[in-house]
Amino acid sequence: MSTSDFHGVFPYLVSPLDDSGEVRAEVLARLCDDLIAAGVHGLTPLGSTGEFAYLSWAQRRRVVEVVVAAAKARVPVVAGVASTTIADAVSQAREFERMGCSGILAILEAYFPIADDGVFAYFKAIADAVSLPVVLYTNPNFQRSDLSLPVIERLSRVPNIRYLKDASFNTGRLLSIIERVGGRMQVFAASAHIPACVMLIGGVGWMAGPACVAPRQSVELYQLCRSGDWAAAMERQRPLWALNQAFAKYNLAACIKGGLELQGYAAGAPLPPQAPLSPEGVADVRRALVAIGAL
Repeated sequence: MSTSDFHGVFPYLVSPLDDSGEVRAEVLARLCDDLIAAGVHGLTPLGSTGEFAYLSWAQRRRVVEVVVAAAKARVPVVAGVASTTIADAVSQAREFERMGCSGILAILEAYFPIADDGVFAYFKAIADAVSLPVVLYTNPNFQRSDLSLPVIERLSRVPNIRYLKDASFNTGRLLSIIERVGGRMQVFAASAHIPACVMLIGGVGWMAGPACVAPRQSVELYQLCRSGDWAAAMERQRPLWALNQAFAKYNLAACIKGGLELQGYAAGAPLPPQAPLSPEGVADVRRALVAIGAL
């Protein structure tokens, strides 16, 4: 696929670290290889599942370096850029473009609330700093200052802001976004939605942590949606939704890392002070993975 045409399943990759804080490059590279072999359409390091908020800049840079090298240009790598300041976000984005990324997933971190003009300025500055396609990330459940519909509409007119990943639980909001941006921007879902429904209303795929542990099943679901076989898609969607519900009970990074550990990847635990997956959580994740044939 074109590395500038984003669609399909983009797993939010974990960031596997050893006890000294070094990135476990072999584990991450093997995961990337296996995900590509399973048919995913792109890779997204430093999303929520990648624990971007807990990593140093050196760790973030190393994660992206490993993923770009492992991908070997077979699929696009869309790296997460997150900061509280425009200057730092611009610096990150330029470095990831220099390193060979195919796109930027732009995330706004905030301690103090930011007004709409400030939110617009942050994302536009990232887009202006690179020649790559930019994916806006909106998650009102976790973000101190989220993207409002008027700001999304304004940003959709910036030429290289071409995608949005919406992680709210509000499918009506997604439909409103799709209507407002008038085809200037394509929409990716999160696994918090039922992805088949998002595809039905005009989405182009999903960027989600659970695709790390269920890549083949996610790709099959996407292909059914693309072919318009909605009855078969919903049959595939239901067991994947059960997996999602298991993850919703616990820390997402802990669940995905725990699931990958069960599948034979030494992904490690989430960074403290996040708690590792409890024995009960491991059992829940194991049951969910067995149910979809991923274990």
